[in-house]
Amino acid sequence: MTEKSRDDKIGRIADLVVESENIVAFTGAGVSTESGVPDFRSPGGVWTKFDPREFTYQRFVNEIEVRRRAWQFFREIPWTKVQPNRAHYALADLENMGKLDCVITQNIDGLHQLAGNSPDRVIELHGTTRFVTCLSCGKRWPREEIERWLDEGVEIPMCDACGGIMKSATISFGQAMPMEEMMEAERRSRQSDLCIVIGSSLVVYPAASMPIYAVQSGAKLVIINRDPTPFDEMAAVVVNESAGDVMTALLEEIRDRMKKS
Repeated sequence: MTEKSRDDKIGRIADLVVESENIVAFTGAGVSTESGVPDFRSPGGVWTKFDPREFTYQRFVNEIEVRRRAWQFFREIPWTKVQPNRAHYALADLENMGKLDCVITQNIDGLHQLAGNSPDRVIELHGTTRFVTCLSCGKRWPREEIERWLDEGVEIPMCDACGGIMKSATISFGQAMPMEEMMEAERRSRQSDLCIVIGSSLVVYPAASMPIYAVQSGAKLVIINRDPTPFDEMAAVVVNESAGDVMTALLEEIRDRMKKS
């Protein structure tokens, strides 16, 4: 892509943002890789080191050895040390400017909230690594507390309230999607007039249905992703570059247009 072509596309997206009143952002792994969070599915990603079939929800609940390995896996990525990047901060700025209704995310890192997006405007479809929950009584712990347990030699944490099985508050393979979050994400998507997809390959369902709901309801679609996606033909604008670069340039264009209006 030539620099002029890139600038033209970012200008078109900026125009759409300024013209829109109800914007939904849909984010995937490509937003967080620039923060050092590995992409699970790409070559060299997490699932090249661990077999995802081993970590199904059913096996986690029924097999103690799977739980033991899952807690080892829990520490593979230093989730509590990663920090937001330019793309996260740009989305927080969009909210502060009154242009963003919500962020619907496939990511589990909690970086949108750390960057400044309101927690009640972030819909986490795949859960979060920032907490651990008891599958029996629902008690919830900050991740840091459970990391301390593991540092002290606990191999398989058990609930200190009821003795139940504890699990990272993420959605595992074979686990039901969170119904409340899914319904709210669909509602917000259908009410939007612009859906901006950032850093998602749009191949993981049912999460990837959200941009479809938006388009079906009349919203314009913008896709910012390094690689092509199956939804590119539905989009008003597609930019195949890094999320941080594009979102930084986009915020500058939006500010310029809003100053002139």
